[in-house]
Amino acid sequence: MKESLRRTGAFLQQLVLPDDCCGCGVVGPSLCTACRRALAPDPVVRSVGGMRVVSGLAYEGVAQRVVVAVKNEGRTGCAGPLAAALRAAVDAASLQQQGLLLVPMPSTRRSAVERGYDPVRLLLRRARLPHRDVLRLVRRQDDQVRLDRTARFANVASGMAAVRPLDGARVLLVDDVVTTGATLGEAARAVRAGGGTVVGAATAAATPLRR
Repeated sequence: MKESLRRTGAFLQQLVLPDDCCGCGVVGPSLCTACRRALAPDPVVRSVGGMRVVSGLAYEGVAQRVVVAVKNEGRTGCAGPLAAALRAAVDAASLQQQGLLLVPMPSTRRSAVERGYDPVRLLLRRARLPHRDVLRLVRRQDDQVRLDRTARFANVASGMAAVRPLDGARVLLVDDVVTTGATLGEAARAVRAGGGTVVGAATAAATPLRR
């Protein structure tokens, strides 16, 4: 309830106060010209458990601030460039294969109610990418943000399942940000358990790998 009230307050504040850029905070448009340029897609590829994952942006600087604004501050008006980054990632991840089923990560009803929207599906809609909700959560999971790498994998293990038999469907998994890859890895396991084939994954952004 407190989170919902905070988001409502933030929305009302945007109506009565001058807007500021989601990326740099400068008063003016919701995304200034410089920040829009910084959000130009530049797909990068990584492997998660042998699965090819393509991301449109590096999750740092302007991109990180805009993702946070869209996901946690209700600033959905800034989602356009993130949707473009996701579309670029999907195009690169699909490798021109036809008939792929785009499957977003499942979310809890509580998070969707608190936000009033689901960030991943918002980006898919803005990018005009058709998708199907074929995965569901089968047990409660902690917020991944507060967990280290080992705990993230343990937190999501065996936590998803297909809502129906996938009967050989070729699936491209979709998420907003990939960090450790724990969520995508569990989603891939669930798809395979449901009879589908995972061809890869696409995300709007990726946390840079630390060596």
